[in-house]
Amino acid sequence: MENNAELIAQCEAKAKQWLSPSFDEKTRQEVQDLLDNPDKTNLIEAFYRNLEFGTGGLRGIMGAGTNRMNMYIVGMATQGFANYLKKCYKDRKEISAVVCHDCRNNSRLFAETVANIFSANGIKAYIFDDLRPTPECSYAIRYLKAQAGVNLTASHNPREYNGYKAYWEDGAQVIAPHDKGIIDEVNKVTIDDVKFTPNPELIQIIGEDIDEPYLRQIRTISIDPEVIRRQHDLKIVYTPLHGAGRVMIPRSLAYWGFDNVHCVPEQMIKDGNFPTVDRPNPEFAEALTLGLRDAKALDADILMASDPDADRVGMACKNDKGEWVLINGNQTCMIFLWYIIANRKATGKLKPTDFIVKTIVTTELIKKIADKQGVEMRDCYTGFKWIAREILLSEGKQQYIGGGEESYGFLAEDFVRDKDAVSACSLLAEICAYAKDKGKTLYDILMDIYKEYGFSKEFTINVERPGKSGAEEIQNMMTNFRANPPKELGGSRVVLWKDYKTLQATDAEGNTTALNMPETSNVLQWFCDDDTKVSVRPSGTEPKIKFYIEVKGTMTDASQYEQLDREGAAKVEAIKKSLGL
Repeated sequence: MENNAELIAQCEAKAKQWLSPSFDEKTRQEVQDLLDNPDKTNLIEAFYRNLEFGTGGLRGIMGAGTNRMNMYIVGMATQGFANYLKKCYKDRKEISAVVCHDCRNNSRLFAETVANIFSANGIKAYIFDDLRPTPECSYAIRYLKAQAGVNLTASHNPREYNGYKAYWEDGAQVIAPHDKGIIDEVNKVTIDDVKFTPNPELIQIIGEDIDEPYLRQIRTISIDPEVIRRQHDLKIVYTPLHGAGRVMIPRSLAYWGFDNVHCVPEQMIKDGNFPTVDRPNPEFAEALTLGLRDAKALDADILMASDPDADRVGMACKNDKGEWVLINGNQTCMIFLWYIIANRKATGKLKPTDFIVKTIVTTELIKKIADKQGVEMRDCYTGFKWIAREILLSEGKQQYIGGGEESYGFLAEDFVRDKDAVSACSLLAEICAYAKDKGKTLYDILMDIYKEYGFSKEFTINVERPGKSGAEEIQNMMTNFRANPPKELGGSRVVLWKDYKTLQATDAEGNTTALNMPETSNVLQWFCDDDTKVSVRPSGTEPKIKFYIEVKGTMTDASQYEQLDREGAAKVEAIKKSLGL
């Protein structure tokens, strides 16, 4: 990192403010150590900026500093949030907020800090008695008719991280204008403004009184309960990866009627250090190692894994050779939406006003399915707050029946406004039961979809660039791509460029059209003449830039899948080369 004198001086000045009696002794000592260290790299990392809300709220490495997750940053964020709520709801007799947390280190401390500060500001705080899934936080806001919510979680990030998700009264994460309004208020707050001393009369512990109605509501999204009755002994292996799914997902599966669920014992233990995995992310095969061990030993029908805050689900099933294979997020989302549309149609539940949503970086095969079945499909930005926005916009006029994204998030219901692994695992088990009832596997269902709608291979590349220098490098990459857009990708001619920062699409002839999106976003997309699609965006929650590649093929028989997969992988490599990756 470039240790220029001006930056060091700025960081030292900010750090010295953290030596005041407003901060506890442990924090002051940690900051003093940073100041005393001749190598200023860690000091700069901790103080060169303030944590900001991204697509998933506030997220960072735990420790002392303005660019770190700690009770003071949480405190100032909450004070600013409280100030904004009081401004927005000044005519309400009572303002209330739900506080939820996952299994991460310090999550309970941060959650109690949030509840204390809300109560000290005259805002009633409903705080869960223990860890709960992210979607249950969203559900509780709506169920209790609260005006806001905060969830303390860093989702699937490595163990050093924690985070803070802010929710609005519709149960969705905040979007404009409230996100910017909250940030403006947070930026005005100093540590001395934070009211840390709670008003116990305004803090209410919640738990089973929310769990039961939540599970009951999730049960209503089952499309074909008869299939579950016939296949109730479907062999399911489930792992929560030490997180919040352990509280609700086994209960939900039992509630739906599945009575042969095996939970991976080592990973049913709540632990923010995630001792059995390097990263608690169901996207990575390594995280499913113990689950696959048990799935093979039990000859299971399906393996499901939820991430630490139980809003995303990863899965594995057996292929036509009986080998266990991972099903990626695009494939999972596609299977969900195919099943929902096909079976709502078969049972007479599909209506002309029904609609589905996907994010712009998710597979275009979903659009093909929707078009062929006569169902409206909407594209939105990455982040479930945008899917929630589409539900809100059509509330009372059209029915949302499902939506998801390539990063393993899916929402099958509208009474929650964030991705939901509790309902997703339950519905996934039903789809598996449906397949088994027809003498098929989930893999067979995937092959059937490819045969009808065409083959697609998706690949996500995460280029990690931590710290201040990394953030600058990512910014430079995006600037360069805008200045020098690719004319070909892996041998395929680019025929359409979309820039969501300018909200313009440009074709090969130079014609431009406006992109209809709610706001600008730092995303670029390139479409080729053979339906190849490449999207690039800096992550809003992690120090990385993400490339999403989708290549197509024609598949008439399941026996062609492996060959098409190999050809797709080769095409992905050629595209990476074109992009200099």
